[in-house]
Amino acid sequence: MKDFPTPLDLKKIKTYPLSQRRNLSTLEELLEFSQSESAPCSEASMEHIRNAVAKIISARKRNASVMLIYGAHLVKNGLLEVVNSLIEHGWVTHLATNGAGTIHDWELAFQGRTAESVRDNVATGTFGTWDETGRNIHLALLAGALRGEGYGRSLGRFIVEDGVTLPTTDELKKLLSTEPAHPLTPARAELLQAMTVHQLPSGRIEVKHRHPATSILAQAFRHNLPFTVHPGIGYDIISNHPMFNGAAIGRAATIDFALFGRAVDGLDDGVVLSVGSAIMAPQVFEKSLSCVNNLRLQSGRKVVSGHTLFVVDLQDGGNWDWRQGEPPKDNPAYYLRFCKSFARMGGTMNYVECDNVVFLRNLLKALTP
Repeated sequence: MKDFPTPLDLKKIKTYPLSQRRNLSTLEELLEFSQSESAPCSEASMEHIRNAVAKIISARKRNASVMLIYGAHLVKNGLLEVVNSLIEHGWVTHLATNGAGTIHDWELAFQGRTAESVRDNVATGTFGTWDETGRNIHLALLAGALRGEGYGRSLGRFIVEDGVTLPTTDELKKLLSTEPAHPLTPARAELLQAMTVHQLPSGRIEVKHRHPATSILAQAFRHNLPFTVHPGIGYDIISNHPMFNGAAIGRAATIDFALFGRAVDGLDDGVVLSVGSAIMAPQVFEKSLSCVNNLRLQSGRKVVSGHTLFVVDLQDGGNWDWRQGEPPKDNPAYYLRFCKSFARMGGTMNYVECDNVVFLRNLLKALTP
């Protein structure tokens, strides 16, 4: 029998300063793009938007959840100020995104620039190998874990507070020795190892962010609004860094999945806005809803009901009205997996075939006349 292969030693990855990267987008360009009125809004989309507005207003009066779940292109399309306004005016009660959504958010807050050429940089082995991004996001998650915080809150705090304060290695060793069964023991051990291997100093580590005001992560943290992040191991560029730590990422995401479930538990007569997230949003939502219904039924409560879902994407919806249920298999719309997943989640599902800039700008305008 031949020897089993050994994993790559990812700690040998060579990283480069962000200042050397050719960025494809600047914060100024993205904000200008998001304010453009060039993209028209169809009457069909406006009908959905008016319906969403009425449902959101009703949900907030009932103190029901209004969840905005989005993909990274929302940030890359410059909609930070739009989402921040929804937060400020109390129209959303929970935010959720994938790992890439937070990476672009953090890079824009840190340096005002983001995005790189995947085609060019993979060929040179430099795609994602940017020191500040991988180092600082891991630093935020490792430090946040000591407070029992998830991914979104840890990174939001990191931006608002311009860095972290770490305990000494001696303090961590003492806690590990005297409290080995403590719930924070794994987090303490991961931080101790990171501080030792990567020579992280104890005390204050300052990381100045040039544009924190536009960050959705920071705005959510300031307003004490739950913001959960649902990454995959190996999905995001922070995997391409010597500090890559699947345990730290997984621990933060585990906390956030449970926090996501708390929002789902408040969805009776509430609203879900899934904007440009064809994979993460339906996959995380369906598992979370099952968990919530499981716990409810155990305690004698009814399952979640009365919620309305608005799924926003550019893909051709096949002219199918998902409020009627699933289309037949000979209709191309049947194979829009993300629509089908959400349509099976109870409540009423609406598919809005619309650019996310157009949808969210018109939604905010209608909510704040």
